[in-house]
This record gives sequence, structure tokens and C-alpha cells, in this order.
Amino acid sequence: MSQLRIEVTEASQPAAARRAAANLAHEAGMDETAASDLALVVTELATNLVKHASGGELLLRRLGAAGEEGVEVLSLDRGPGIGDVARALGDGYSTAGSPGTGLGAVLRTAAEFDLYSQPGKGTAIVARVVPRGTRSPTPYAQLVGVVQQPKPSETVCGDGWFVGWFADGWVCAVADGLGHGPLASAAAQSIIEAVRSAQGSRGPVELVQAAHEAARPTRGAAFGVAVLDGPAGVVRFAGVGNIAAQVLNGDERRHLVSYNGILGHEHRKVSEFAHPWRTQSVLVLHSDGIGTHWDANQYPGLLARDPSLMAGVLYRDHTRGRDDATVVVIKEKG
Repeated sequence: MSQLRIEVTEASQPAAARRAAANLAHEAGMDETAASDLALVVTELATNLVKHASGGELLLRRLGAAGEEGVEVLSLDRGPGIGDVARALGDGYSTAGSPGTGLGAVLRTAAEFDLYSQPGKGTAIVARVVPRGTRSPTPYAQLVGVVQQPKPSETVCGDGWFVGWFADGWVCAVADGLGHGPLASAAAQSIIEAVRSAQGSRGPVELVQAAHEAARPTRGAAFGVAVLDGPAGVVRFAGVGNIAAQVLNGDERRHLVSYNGILGHEHRKVSEFAHPWRTQSVLVLHSDGIGTHWDANQYPGLLARDPSLMAGVLYRDHTRGRDDATVVVIKEKG
């Protein structure tokens, strides 16, 4: 599903954000109560950006395979940060002029909520809104965070991503179609559809080959895919082109290497790389619209937070601003 970006820098924009949320709720088939919950969450977070962060952005993403299981709202800013998070989440701490009671209202309304803030560097907040009484929007043993945005001035993102589960693990893939716009998007989506239909017990090298065949009629793409082998306790990766991949285990960082080439055209024989997967492990895959020189140690405690916060922070601080940008983060719950 595409992700809606709403820039929020001035007092008139929370109202526009609320209207955009109403449209998205209608597209997602939300009932009146859930739509009202989403409107409150978006309004509070947008107002918070204006009042306390001097601006930022909201990223809205429909959840579920068909986009009908709820909406995720990701708020990102480079403001002063929140010095006292507990106070900010209390009922007595309100964003002036907003209809609820600030972040406390967001916390109560959202089915899932998390926050990461650093003094002087900014704040990231994620809130997921689902129809009341329904199951969690993240029912699997892993949590997934995603940011996907087109190149500025483009309306279609030339990247694609996919996360799917099978009996003993999961598959996580990112494709970056050559160039930008609709033709790049078509290449990426052809690859992602091949992965979607080929998933199961297949290894990453097999998936790269399936993606290569799917990309032949297109302009080509970079592609990376990771597969969790649950019984073996390892994550296996293979890639072609500029897809970056890291496995983070506490203080340990492991870069997983992609081979040179263009999927759908020419590339050398691909081998897989394997790395242990533990309960605290985090996988990050991203396209080259995100710079590669980020260091998780610069964000103390972020690995323990919701993966959408990590995806959002990497996008906020390391997007190149001249290319399509996609970052996918997957980790175990708990």
C-alpha cells in the first residue's frame, strides 16, 4: 500500500491533515467510530508538530494485505525533543487548541502506540488505529516497520517492498526499479509480485532468480531479499544492486552484501549470506534513497522500540532527498 505524506509546518495544516485522514479512512472502509479515532490521532499529532516542534511530517499507511485492517500514523520531527515523556503522555499535558488532550489522547485512542525522542534531535511517534474490538494490526511473532516515499516531484514511488510469513519463518524483500516514476514502479512491482507468489520454503538465491525472470520485460531493478530459517535460527540474504541490508544483534552489526548488477538484465552468480537470528535481532533493508552511513549507536534505545520508529528515524535523518526511498525494519516482538 502507498504511504501518504503530509507536511505540517504551520497552524492551518492540522485541519488539512484531518481531512486527508478522513479520505484515507473512507478508502480503507473504516466505520464511523474508527474514522473518528483516526481523525483525532492525526489532528493531535499534527497540532503537536506545529506547537512543539516547529513543523515536521506525518506518514499515513493503510495496514493489512488489502489495506483494510487499519491505518498507521507516523509523526516525525527534528524539534527539541521531549524532555519528560511521562508528563507529555499525561492527561494534563495538552497541545493547545486541539480537540483532545495531547499525546495522552493519542495513547488512549490508538490500538498500538510508541514514541522515541532525543533532546535536540527530534521525536518520532507511531500510532496504529483499527476498528474497535478487532484483533491487533500486528498478529504475527514479528513486528514490521516501513517508510516508502517517491522522489520529490514524483507521484509514484519506483521502489517496492514485501514481507510475508510461512510456517517456519518469513521473507522480507525490497526492489528499486531503475530510474524513477511509473516505469521504475512497474519493474519493482513485477519483482515483488514474483516474490509474493514464490514465497514459502524457497531460499533467497531461488527468490533472486524468480525475481530476475520477472524483471526481464522491464527496465530492471536492484533487489534484496532476506529469509528467516526459523528451525536453524539464521536469516539468509541475497541481493543484486544497491539494496543495503544489516542484521543488528545488540552491539553487533552485520552488513549483508549485495552483488553488482541489474536484475532482469545482467548480474553475476549470486550466493547467500547467513547470520544468526536471535530474539533481540533486528533486520534493516533499504534502497539507495537512504544513505548508508547511519549508525544505530547514535540512537540509544531505538532498537528496543517499535520498528516503525526506526524506519521513520532513518528516513528522517538519512534520506538523500533526490531519489525514491524505502526502508523496511523487522524484529521479534517483546
